Amino acid sequence: MKPDCYIRTVKLEHFGQSWDASAIWSALTRQALQPGCPAGDPASALGRSRPVAATIRISLATDYGVLRGPKRAACVGCRAAEGQSGNRSPHSKKIQMDSRNSSTSTTPPAPGLARRLGLFDATMIVMGGIIGSGIFMNPSVVARQVTTPFLILFVWALGGLIALAAAFIWAELAAIRPEVGGQYAYLRDAYHPLVAFLYGWGLLLVIQTGGMAAVAVTFARYFLELTSLPVADWMVAVLALGSLTVINCWGVRAGSNVQSLLMVLKIFAIIALILCGLFLIMPETVTSAREVTPSGTGGAVLEIGPFSFNFLTSIGAAMVPVLFAYGGWQTASFVAGEIREPRKNLPRALIIGVSGVVILYLAVNFVCVRVLGVSGLANTTTPASDVMHLALGPTGARAIAAGIAISTLGFLSQGMLTAPRVYFAMAEDGLFFRSVGRLHPKTHVPILAIVIQGLLAIVIALSGRYEEILNYVVSVDFIFFGATALCVFVFRRRMKAAAVSSAGGSRGIAGVPGHPVTTALFIVVCWLVVINTVYRYPENTVIGLAILLAGIPAFFFWRWRNTK
Repeated sequence: MKPDCYIRTVKLEHFGQSWDASAIWSALTRQALQPGCPAGDPASALGRSRPVAATIRISLATDYGVLRGPKRAACVGCRAAEGQSGNRSPHSKKIQMDSRNSSTSTTPPAPGLARRLGLFDATMIVMGGIIGSGIFMNPSVVARQVTTPFLILFVWALGGLIALAAAFIWAELAAIRPEVGGQYAYLRDAYHPLVAFLYGWGLLLVIQTGGMAAVAVTFARYFLELTSLPVADWMVAVLALGSLTVINCWGVRAGSNVQSLLMVLKIFAIIALILCGLFLIMPETVTSAREVTPSGTGGAVLEIGPFSFNFLTSIGAAMVPVLFAYGGWQTASFVAGEIREPRKNLPRALIIGVSGVVILYLAVNFVCVRVLGVSGLANTTTPASDVMHLALGPTGARAIAAGIAISTLGFLSQGMLTAPRVYFAMAEDGLFFRSVGRLHPKTHVPILAIVIQGLLAIVIALSGRYEEILNYVVSVDFIFFGATALCVFVFRRRMKAAAVSSAGGSRGIAGVPGHPVTTALFIVVCWLVVINTVYRYPENTVIGLAILLAGIPAFFFWRWRNTK
């Protein structure tokens, strides 16, 4: 091998083509490091740069593959390999290759993420990422904007349709890219590692961490209300975050079991609320509740014509809390590397989970409108507690408070289980501390990534700035939602191009119903939320964008640090 043959980067994307490990390795060793690779060869993406000793992991790929560098190339997307227990293919091998000579040596593969989650676990993760405390409070927020029963249910149904569209979009992306990191991986492979890094940067510093801090304090307040313990709420919040951090360090199975248990209890609490509202409240109670005097910004909606500007702005204002209540489906994709048969189970979990949440949310709102009436619903800030108090008295109010506490704790558990996998993926890509990308040899989880998530959430909870921080990232979060949905167009175009040389390139991939119309509409909705947020909260938006853009120099620092 000539001493001036160097590896710069390896990136192979060939959908539908079947490459076996020996063929790829042969191409790399015999042709890839030679100048003038023939076009169309798997190694044609190789470039020339400074000498580098590259570690290349070759995996058997039956559907499509992605080889990355500069120092590591990983062939992913292997259906046969991903159906097994480990994150890396059982056929994979690590080969140390020095560009200055042709010697090779084989070393044992590093421990990989363990695929221990099935369809039920993934479905509970999807639902757990969506259902927090919002559904117990947001019905009253919506009722202050649209003050007829039909419009209230219409807004929640419309939000459900948007959430279902998102579920189908993420299901297709999960089938195409069943990789650890989920949304991070979609952005990285569709656009550029910088885009994905900025998403992970925002997730770690603000989006996920700030949200978990706020929910931890909410849990603490409900817990103290129920128990009357003489301790500060921050102590309970820290204890909850610390406990969930330890549980998830024990392994993905332990974290998922706790998450699934809390999610089942959460579903029981919501079903109990629905049944009590439907069957335990007499008609005269309902009538008296409906006689509450309306207040807030609502009433005007009844006096304006349909499709007027005021009517549309009221619908838009009502949609904001609805969309936030339905948000969170995307976090299930973060643990794709630990789901068995992710191409099959993750898309199914997304669709089943989001559909279940839509049904529960519509039923809760129907009960709230039926029991409290539109005026009563608009006047309260605790609609779920009011319904249960009318049904079972103080006991009912305490029962739903316990349900809300469980719901918030379940949301924390889901966040601690899923988000650290994004930081793990960043570290594997050389864009974070390398130690964050290490897995414990027994539990097969990224312990340091989990600890970092827990500690940052504790710090923000103790600072008391979590609500302010959350206001900064509303627009940023929805920018990434829209950008991720655009990935469907990018990947489909690549698959169509690959199909020219390989028939049936998209077989087995479930598509988004109504694409491209439904996908485009979802993107428009996301960016309308962004525009609305910029218009209403310009200062918060500027701060949020500043936090995000601060990640650009961090990206180049990490890339420079890991290519020295």
